[in-house]
Amino acid sequence: MKFKLNTKFLYLFCILFISIFLSGCSSNYKWGWYVISPSNKIGLSNIEFLLGGLKFTITVSIIAMFFAILLGLIISIAGTTKNKFLNVINVSYIEVIRAIPVLVMILWVYYGLPVLLNLNFSAFAAGIIALSICESPFISEIFRSGIQAVPAGQKEAGTSLGLNFFQKFYLITLPQAIRIILPALGNQFVYMLKMSSLVSIIGLNELTRKANELVVSQYRPLEIYTFLVLEYLVLILIVSYFVRKLEKKLRV
Repeated sequence: MKFKLNTKFLYLFCILFISIFLSGCSSNYKWGWYVISPSNKIGLSNIEFLLGGLKFTITVSIIAMFFAILLGLIISIAGTTKNKFLNVINVSYIEVIRAIPVLVMILWVYYGLPVLLNLNFSAFAAGIIALSICESPFISEIFRSGIQAVPAGQKEAGTSLGLNFFQKFYLITLPQAIRIILPALGNQFVYMLKMSSLVSIIGLNELTRKANELVVSQYRPLEIYTFLVLEYLVLILIVSYFVRKLEKKLRV
């Protein structure tokens, strides 16, 4: 009930914000909502064009999140061992990658990495690589907190059964840690969806890139970017709803 009330309040707030924003604009501006109006052929065609980027936004975010989880898990394991060398690797990786802006990483992966590896990367692949790397330190810290939250008695029980480190981690620690960190991972996926808009700079036809292309041809930036804001708003609200639902289920 509380979540439903918060959602309704958020919807009303968004509508009020947009209304105030539009009413506060200069009266000299002549609105051209026809450019995104489904009631005419041009507007309907433009809406279909803008929504065409939704597939790439979701796909890049899901794949990048998957690899970020794998990489973050590996880094977190290095940080939870008693090996000092692995601990140094964990801390160094997290501090260095977190210090690099996402946009800079995307540009470096797209333009610099192919030169170093003598390979050609598409914008799609470069976006996934860059987003995965930038997200992995945060995922690593989430995994580390989840692993440390598992009671020590659980691990001691595994030791008494004769399990080695990896068996205890895979059979006892990891399943319990995943249950603890699932809501946090869901929130990071919401963040990933928003970060995916930066991939537009290297030419990937996701939501932001589609909007930029349409602005160039239609010369209606305010109307088109308003629609883009609503696209992200609806997408994030849907994902956030399921994240909250997951949190509630795990809490029960």
